[in-house]
Amino acid sequence: MKKILFISVFVLMVSNLAFAGGLLTNTNQHILFLRNPARGASMQIDALYSNPAGIVFMSDGFHVSLNSQSAFQTRTITSVYAPFAYYGGSATKEFKGEASAPVIPSVFALYKKDKWAFGAHFAIAGGGGKATFNRGLGSFESQIAVIPSLLTSYGFTTNQYSVDCYMEGKQLIYGIQMGAAYRIADYLSAYGGVRLNIVNNGYVGHIRDIQANVGGGEMVNLNQYFTSAAAAATAAATQYQAAGDMEMYQLYATQAAVAEGVALSTKNKELDCEQSGWGVTPVVGLDFNMGKLNVGVKYEFNTSLDVENKTKVDDTGLYKDGVTTPHDIPALLSVGASYEILPVLRASAGYHRFLDKKAKMAGDRQKFLDHGTNEYLFGVEWDITRILQISGGLQRTQSGATDNYQNDMSYSLTSTSFGVGAGVNITERLKLNLAYLWTVYDNYTKEIANYNPAVTPALPGTDVFSRTNKVFGIGLDYSF
Repeated sequence: MKKILFISVFVLMVSNLAFAGGLLTNTNQHILFLRNPARGASMQIDALYSNPAGIVFMSDGFHVSLNSQSAFQTRTITSVYAPFAYYGGSATKEFKGEASAPVIPSVFALYKKDKWAFGAHFAIAGGGGKATFNRGLGSFESQIAVIPSLLTSYGFTTNQYSVDCYMEGKQLIYGIQMGAAYRIADYLSAYGGVRLNIVNNGYVGHIRDIQANVGGGEMVNLNQYFTSAAAAATAAATQYQAAGDMEMYQLYATQAAVAEGVALSTKNKELDCEQSGWGVTPVVGLDFNMGKLNVGVKYEFNTSLDVENKTKVDDTGLYKDGVTTPHDIPALLSVGASYEILPVLRASAGYHRFLDKKAKMAGDRQKFLDHGTNEYLFGVEWDITRILQISGGLQRTQSGATDNYQNDMSYSLTSTSFGVGAGVNITERLKLNLAYLWTVYDNYTKEIANYNPAVTPALPGTDVFSRTNKVFGIGLDYSF
């Protein structure tokens, strides 16, 4: 007897909500990154994150910075699968998710004295948003889209279905980093520090009110319809068994089993799960300062991290309470250089290498990466006047994701980000930063020979993954 297995894919993975950076890392931790992403050789307060060894080349005294960013992202998956036509008449459906983070705060503080500098900062080190799919995803609906053909095979001629499908996922990795830098020589400094990462993920979703026009009639709730049908068939089977008519008993017993199977498979499913965990990242860095040329190098070690489920409701059986899964933050190598072309004009460039294949992921998905994420960064900064400064730059991000890695619940795209902004010296000690960064993503097309492995014969399908992203930022830097 055939089975309807569509609920088995109810997974709310939102593992790459990062708005700038690698699979799990936010590199936009200060507004100056939005103004010019190439910050790997910075010697301003944002260097606490982007080039920590460079902080010893700042002026003596205390330096603080308060920042707030607003990030908005859309994720669109255009899915093509023939059975989708049973719901709305088209085999092509667009599933759109919206992720927003109206406030992404960060705080930087450091003290510099002679050859030493000590600093700490707080930021959203990874994730930072909440993604909502009001119509679910193609991988969900493809399991439901086969209902008309399955019911027809049972003798109920059916050509329409509908479903209420919803999912919401959030991901936050809070990062608190502290460390110290020392100026070894006039041209060389070193940094050592650690970052505490605290994970707070959450997944909520449902599949409700699955309907179809059983036998070509009106749309009915399948769980209710076949629950009643199973009860009626069971009652009839019992009567025929009592009468000794085993042929009719077997007929109605089979009908009852089929109806019970459909009723069970079309029950409402709910999920409400929180995940938490923590890990520590060692961070080291070097800075080479040779007058007009400055070069910064930073290495963040791989963060071994597991998250534990704290589940309120799980009708899927996939998020059992207390179960832990790997959620490593990949190691990062950052190299940056800046050069003073003129006293009022500076250019910068950088490279980021995320060692994604070394970081453990749920389901060992890191094995399906062709290589780690590579980023290439360029920028310029111009002091228009003593008060006003403008800057701009770009970041090219090359993903290593393959077909086996990509799915509509979690995917990674190659992209180009553009940042622009301005700095305003309100006083000699106080500076206002304003910035905007937007990202253009390359679409990724995945051809799937068997779009829904739960049913036969195999039917092909296609997913086209796309995304948009924009981030606004405002911040204040103060020195005393």
